[in-house]
Amino acid sequence: MKIYTRTGDKGMTSLIGGKKVSKSAVRIESYGDVDELNAHIGLLGDLDLNAGRRAVLREIQDRLFTIGANLALAPEKNSNRIPDLIEEDILLLESQIDEMQERVPPLRSFILPGGHQYVSFGHLARTVCRRAERAVVRLSETEPVDEIVIRYLNRLSDYLFVMTRVMSAELGAEEICWTPRL
Repeated sequence: MKIYTRTGDKGMTSLIGGKKVSKSAVRIESYGDVDELNAHIGLLGDLDLNAGRRAVLREIQDRLFTIGANLALAPEKNSNRIPDLIEEDILLLESQIDEMQERVPPLRSFILPGGHQYVSFGHLARTVCRRAERAVVRLSETEPVDEIVIRYLNRLSDYLFVMTRVMSAELGAEEICWTPRL
């Protein structure tokens, strides 16, 4: 099987179910952003520092593939069997957030991304997650999107923020607080 098909050479692609759409469609952008987020989560999972979080990060990657499949499904082809997110997926993120928050001091100001290269990787993942969430919300304004997808991405960005704080603490890196110039 060849990896290239030439079917997208004119800027069109197929959704699950066969419907052809422009590669610039909001639906394609949304699952493209989710795919990019998945790559960033993979990078975080590959860091030795995150060995203890690797299983959760891999589970998150699996859920992001589920979201991608959900978004790649042509809305009128909802009879196709696609894996779904479930409430327990969000509860896992929330329990991880709660556990990690106990390991860092309370937040007293906005935090600037940085302090250590690994922490910056986490902030990149968080910002890509927010972009993916915005794309999915934009899609939901014109086409059906399961609301749990938006909730999951929202919670995942919170998870990534708290994880970057924990990573800073574990590395002994400075959390760079934003001090507005007034």
